[in-house]
Amino acid sequence: MEPKDTTSNEAYKGFTNTACPFLPCHAGVRGAFNCLFCYCPLIAYHCPGPYVVFTDRNGGRRKDCSACTLPHNGYRGAWAFIQKWLERPVVWDGGVQTRRFRLPRRPPTLARRGES
Repeated sequence: MEPKDTTSNEAYKGFTNTACPFLPCHAGVRGAFNCLFCYCPLIAYHCPGPYVVFTDRNGGRRKDCSACTLPHNGYRGAWAFIQKWLERPVVWDGGVQTRRFRLPRRPPTLARRGES
């Protein structure tokens, strides 16, 4: 097995589970829907994805990330996003989100053809 930084095969960066009964679970995903991060590894960390904070029935503060598409936006994009934020993770303190990530607008020609 080759180390991932020397291989040209990028299959480890994502997949789409077409048999999943919940697909598509997020609207507005760009590119191939990446199911690799179905359960986001950033749930316990500060992240730029859109989330709301709620209190569960036991009094614990939780993040609802159901509006976030960042870990699902294509295989390469999602992989790069998660890797970047896991390089220097900061444990989430239960506070509300103060800064959100905004995706750049796609050029009209790409949006029409559905390319990522």
